Amino acid sequence: MGKITFDKFAEDYDSWFLKNKNLLESELKLLAYFLDNPGNTISIGCGSGLFEMLLEKNFNIIIKNGIEPSEGMAEIARKRGLNVKIGTAENTYLGKNKYDTIVLNGTPSYIKNLEKAFLNAYNALKSGGKIIVLDVPKESSYALIYNLAMTLGTWNHKLLSDIQPLNPYPIEFVKEAKWRTTSEKIDILKKTGFNNLKFAQTLTKHPLYSNNEVEEPKPGYDSGDYVAICAIK
Repeated sequence: MGKITFDKFAEDYDSWFLKNKNLLESELKLLAYFLDNPGNTISIGCGSGLFEMLLEKNFNIIIKNGIEPSEGMAEIARKRGLNVKIGTAENTYLGKNKYDTIVLNGTPSYIKNLEKAFLNAYNALKSGGKIIVLDVPKESSYALIYNLAMTLGTWNHKLLSDIQPLNPYPIEFVKEAKWRTTSEKIDILKKTGFNNLKFAQTLTKHPLYSNNEVEEPKPGYDSGDYVAICAIK
């Protein structure tokens, strides 16, 4: 993950979500979808702790531990009550057979070696524990627009006028991402030992309209611009 970028623009991350409150609520509902009785849980790439704070407030789901490479993000998360260790998903030792649930929400596109990160999570989970992976899939409308903006280096281009969201994701974060298809993530999860995969999705409307209303999660991954995969050790 581009640590320097997220340190510098940490406040922009929260600001973007707070400008897109219906989108935020849709993604939050998707995160909560697989978090029934999560037990001992850690959030990998917890960022500013915004989702963890809202999970507790809106769903009474408690996540108090996180890993985050950005000091700027971690500082905000700590103010929100999280115990945050600075480190990466690939290289931070998480313990052995320690957790019931591990969450990677919005982080896979910022992890360079996803296989190593999933294997690290696998080793840290108890037998029967679950990993929940949420992200924008490469095949989605959002990722297609993000990749175009990344190629152009800006949102201010005629090719993006009238099709981009009113408040687009900060270009600094877009430039740091490597979007992966859902199939790629499925393959890596299976390769690292996970099984019994289940899927849910949200943001099924064009990015231009996805903040107009809150969506409830629905099963599958064939139409959502934000997809959750739940897999079991």
